Amino acid sequence: MLITPGMKQDMIVEFLECLDEGIHIVNAEGMTIYYNRVASQLDGMNVEEVIGMHVLEAFPSLTQKSSTLLSVLETGKPLEEREQTFMNRNGKRVTTINRTIPLRSQQGRVVGAAEISKDLTRMKELSDQVLHLQERIRHPRGQRGQEAQRFYSFDDIVTQNRSMLREIERAKRAARTHSPVLVIGETGTGKELFVQAIHRDSARKSQPFIVQNCAAIPASLLEGILFGTARGAFTGAEDRPGLVELADGGTLFLDEIHAMPIDLQAKLLRVLEDGQVRRVGGTELRSFDVRVMVATNEDPLLSIREGRLRRDLYYRIHVVGIHLPPLRERPEDIECLTRYFFRKFKGQWNSPVERIADEVLEAFMRYDWPGNVRELEHTVEGALNLALEEELRQEHLPRHFHAVKPAQVIRLQGNQTCLREALQEVEATMIREAMREANENVLQAAKRLGIPRQTLQYKLKKLNKGKRG
Repeated sequence: MLITPGMKQDMIVEFLECLDEGIHIVNAEGMTIYYNRVASQLDGMNVEEVIGMHVLEAFPSLTQKSSTLLSVLETGKPLEEREQTFMNRNGKRVTTINRTIPLRSQQGRVVGAAEISKDLTRMKELSDQVLHLQERIRHPRGQRGQEAQRFYSFDDIVTQNRSMLREIERAKRAARTHSPVLVIGETGTGKELFVQAIHRDSARKSQPFIVQNCAAIPASLLEGILFGTARGAFTGAEDRPGLVELADGGTLFLDEIHAMPIDLQAKLLRVLEDGQVRRVGGTELRSFDVRVMVATNEDPLLSIREGRLRRDLYYRIHVVGIHLPPLRERPEDIECLTRYFFRKFKGQWNSPVERIADEVLEAFMRYDWPGNVRELEHTVEGALNLALEEELRQEHLPRHFHAVKPAQVIRLQGNQTCLREALQEVEATMIREAMREANENVLQAAKRLGIPRQTLQYKLKKLNKGKRG
């Protein structure tokens, strides 16, 4: 089939209309020649009223200097990941992240510019609200001042596990210093609980405690949130302190540090080394005194090897390391945590349930808990919502607990085998069997066992060490 030039143009237009990003194309004079449906939705304007209109006429809040499209027309150089906030003709405030490229003729002359935009308006509004609330907490109005925030303490950490008890002692000693702390543990193991407890026991307990999840904010906004912005840094930018400044005198907790963009990690390292911060678009250096604590839910050495974490930043933040074992490695904690959450939620509402059936505890002991303590807490809460009798039974648990197979029976010979040793023996047997079935492939064996690869690697090292011993 022969594709004519007209058909080719129709196909291109149809393709551009299917994209999730806004597409805005102008000619060499800045007049709009293409404007897709998504762009019109982002800007709150009809396609028909923008086509044929000059950029500055369609968006009067922009100028020759602040318009990314006109800037590319003038310089002939592309702009990558540029944030832009503007008012459209209808008075709507819009924030986008743009990639703008020049369009050239075969002779190399700039004949237009194309812009690909993603909408960040709602995310920008939420991040501004977060910063505003943090600023109000840091500098409260009125005579009452800032009320004491309720933080978790070390007494709130429920455990009988020796590894956890050892990490609690390490955390208590770290609370007496001002050194950075890196908390490593899978999702749901209680990383923020430890960080709050350290802050509460420290000399900074009456000062701000600021939290930011690095994976929750787009990279284009995270820099301004952390370091603040100066008026004129980009269109719509205001003078505003970042979280580093707002945490001055207190603690800044950065969760999921491996999710922070690599280039931003380099800037964070420089800020931590210098003890000074420069707002985005500003020139003034501002000193601060902040204790930084960070957390990650994956092995930081793996993050370094795979390029998600800078090695130099890792050495800077890993002054004190806290390693939280997953719940499946703490079987002695399952029953005490279950009863703790049972009492907690029963005390919050008028529940008729008085006791937990043995079948529930047995199912919990056989379960692998991929969501760790958080999953256990939510499971107990959900079961109490469903139970109307005096006893919490297995039928009140989520469906996947009904299919849990009975545990392997282990015969004890005299007093030579304790529960801990028996569990370790079963675990070692399962690991060796999984490795054999996976032809010694650690990743495939980890999938068979339903555990992360780094956890299996750690267990294999322990097994090999035990053999050598």
